[in-house]
Amino acid sequence: MTDLRSPLQSGPDTGTPTSSPGAVRLRRIAIVVWALVVATLAGTRVMSFGFVPIMAVVVTGLAAASIGRRNPLLVLRDWLPFGLVLFAYESTRGTAAFLGMPTRWHLAVDADRWMFGVVPTVWLQEHLKHADPQWWEIITSVVYMSYFIVPYALAGWLWLRDRMAWKKFVTRFVVLFFLGLVGYILVPAAPPWAAAQCTAEQVVGGPAFPPCITGTPENVPGGGVLGPMTPDDPAAKPFIERISSRGWDVLHIGPVRDVIEVGQERSNQVAAIPSLHAGLTGLLAMFMWRRVGPRGRILWVGYAAAMAFTLVYSAEHYVFDLILGWSLAALVMVGCAAAERWWARRSSRRADVGDHEGRAGGERNAGEPSVDRVG
Repeated sequence: MTDLRSPLQSGPDTGTPTSSPGAVRLRRIAIVVWALVVATLAGTRVMSFGFVPIMAVVVTGLAAASIGRRNPLLVLRDWLPFGLVLFAYESTRGTAAFLGMPTRWHLAVDADRWMFGVVPTVWLQEHLKHADPQWWEIITSVVYMSYFIVPYALAGWLWLRDRMAWKKFVTRFVVLFFLGLVGYILVPAAPPWAAAQCTAEQVVGGPAFPPCITGTPENVPGGGVLGPMTPDDPAAKPFIERISSRGWDVLHIGPVRDVIEVGQERSNQVAAIPSLHAGLTGLLAMFMWRRVGPRGRILWVGYAAAMAFTLVYSAEHYVFDLILGWSLAALVMVGCAAAERWWARRSSRRADVGDHEGRAGGERNAGEPSVDRVG
């Protein structure tokens, strides 16, 4: 297994590293300028946490970091196909609405209640939610936002350190997203925050976007599809809320919360099954398991666990959604590894056949008499 902690290797794919003082100075200047621009765009709310802006940030950052190490144009060569595939994914997320597939409003609620006797989202907000966001919501808000950054940052780090590992990771990333898209199309499902805003009568027939989905959970009879909720804190709102971005208020960083909530409003509101937040963070833990030491494993598994807690507590997903996301990630890991082994065996057999034919041809040529040309 490749040791990602080894020094950067030069070669055909990476170009020839350069350590000249001028190249180092230019690279540092480019990285500083890149960081300042990104910080300015984020601070002024110009940049959102959508796919295109994040991909642009990663690609330009890698181009800056490549100066003096490899040809920056290699970033475009490698990342453009990856970006186009994910752009196609983003462009087709609303396909289920056009196909008219009925939305599942009760499936995950019933599954969670069957597994735990209660709906975990309801139980967690009853016991942990207060009128004002608490310190732990800083953690949940940061963890939730990290989903839009960490996978792409890891992909960039892998590209700089080990391009073969990067290819494997990107392949699994793309396959996971497209299988998730199939799930969104075939089984559109409402998340907990939406189920708290709609009653069972309002979602008869499985509408994807009933009027109640754009409302608020306040004064919804009986707590909506999720059922009643009684918080331990009498001052807390007695209904389930979408609180994945509340922690930014504690840090007094309102622009970040605004950017996240705008992105949430523009996303597919009934794409809960499977949870790609859980699936992708689970994929990160599985992929990095054999590439890092014990501390690294604790970090990646802990990250996936923190994301799971965040999603359930903040009413973004049910536990049922998480299980499906993790299962899909495991399927992708096993399937891609099997495909890679098959391809390696196939390539090896082709090489062996080519060598055998080459040796046989050489033997035939050696046995033929030479013919001198007479002029």
